[in-house]
Amino acid sequence: MASLSRWALLAALPSALAAAPAYTPEQLARLAKAGEENMRVCKYIGWTWAALVGAMLVYRWSLELLCHVRKLANLNHGTSSDGRQKYFSIPDEKFSAMKNHLITAPLLKKRHNREFKLSAATNVGTLPGRLQTLFLVGYLAMSVALTVITIDWHTPDQWYDDGLNRTGYLAVMNMIPLFVLAGRNNPLIFLLGISFDTYNLIHRWIGRIVVFEAVAHTAFWLAKKTFTMPDAKAWAVIASSMAHSEKIMTGTIGTFAFVGLLLSSPSIFRHAFYETFLHIHIILAIVAIVGTWMHIEEEKSKVFLVAAVSFWIIERIIRIVSIIRRNVGNGGTKAEVEALPGDAVRVTLRIAKPWKFRPGQHIYMYMPSVGLWTSHPFSLAWSSEDDDPHNEKGLPMSRQDIFAAKQTTMSLIIRRRTGFTDTMFKKAELSPAGKFTTTAFVEGPYGNQSFASYGTVMLFAAGVGITHQVPHVRDLVAGYSNGTVATRKVVLVWIIPIPRAPRVDPALDDFHPRHG
Repeated sequence: MASLSRWALLAALPSALAAAPAYTPEQLARLAKAGEENMRVCKYIGWTWAALVGAMLVYRWSLELLCHVRKLANLNHGTSSDGRQKYFSIPDEKFSAMKNHLITAPLLKKRHNREFKLSAATNVGTLPGRLQTLFLVGYLAMSVALTVITIDWHTPDQWYDDGLNRTGYLAVMNMIPLFVLAGRNNPLIFLLGISFDTYNLIHRWIGRIVVFEAVAHTAFWLAKKTFTMPDAKAWAVIASSMAHSEKIMTGTIGTFAFVGLLLSSPSIFRHAFYETFLHIHIILAIVAIVGTWMHIEEEKSKVFLVAAVSFWIIERIIRIVSIIRRNVGNGGTKAEVEALPGDAVRVTLRIAKPWKFRPGQHIYMYMPSVGLWTSHPFSLAWSSEDDDPHNEKGLPMSRQDIFAAKQTTMSLIIRRRTGFTDTMFKKAELSPAGKFTTTAFVEGPYGNQSFASYGTVMLFAAGVGITHQVPHVRDLVAGYSNGTVATRKVVLVWIIPIPRAPRVDPALDDFHPRHG
């Protein structure tokens, strides 16, 4: 009989909840005031981001102006150790100390942005720099402070609702920087000159903050039910709400999706099963967004969610446009993949619509025959133009054919690892002559870095990391010959940790300037 009564109570709860009395005028006034306070707190986050971006813009523009002045002052003047070059080689003590102890400093003593590995294939994360850590700790502290301020913790019936609403607002508000920083076409990369890797680090930590706020939002709701009702009735109400209330059901689904994102995102899973992680991440993110949208009732909160999703959609559209622009027409983009000694591959790309190559650029490459629709970032090693004006029989072609025959190729040297690169290496190794040609799609280019304003440039590389430094050396040597850079001395330190290093002679052959 007791069991029957319990089920009867559960069945009647939806009707009872629907027939619950409306809020009193006092309660409505308090909720309206709390809503205004929550919006004010969200504005604090917005103003904080605006202030940070503004300060970084001033810093970036100051450095750009300094580099430009230094370059103009040193063009064709002296060597790297005399004349005007020497003036700019003397560092500012205060700024150097700030860089040494804060801006470029490792978190502890020596370990700087290095991966922690349990084994050769097991990566458990990367230790951030000191400035990055300071920002992350500060943002986390600000999020905690904004969660608890202006809440009346001495009134139990009130702090349940206030904490519930506050964490919900903050979780949705933080989705805006979460989505903006996740994109490859994040405008802040260009504006502030901060690398995508740094933004990706911040994206991961803001994501964790959003998850914790979503869990806290759920916890406040559970606390309100369990602390204001008898235990049996409280859990009955909770079960009924999750089963029959669309708002509670979708909110619960959204929270579980956020928790799933957190549990599936540790570095050890991302690096070991990147393609699987990426697909799970996107699916769970969509579930979380849809669940949150259906859960939210206030239009003010939905504006934040619309802004976050809009950034994501725009970024995806930019990617698609970039792929179409670079790869459609002229027979499409083709990739010749060649296996090299030392567990590396050379990929020569004949891009349908190439661009003017600049040092420091990288691309995202899609190769459907190897990795389906997934893309992976690679540094461009060098670019060259095929201009052989002869046909297969060695006879000169027409003037029109000569111009049509010129085709820009861009080359990559890729180290064999797990997943995509391992599959690509094995396919090339098993192909005739150790190479194969396939259709590819290139997205980009991304990044651009110039050392043209420095008198002396030292570059370091290990193994296939030389691919990132080769374009800089070629650009500086060419600029020295043309009188367009301030650089007078380039030192390249290339550490080869393997007996058989991949051959990059096509690029190294051009290091010395030609005269006459």
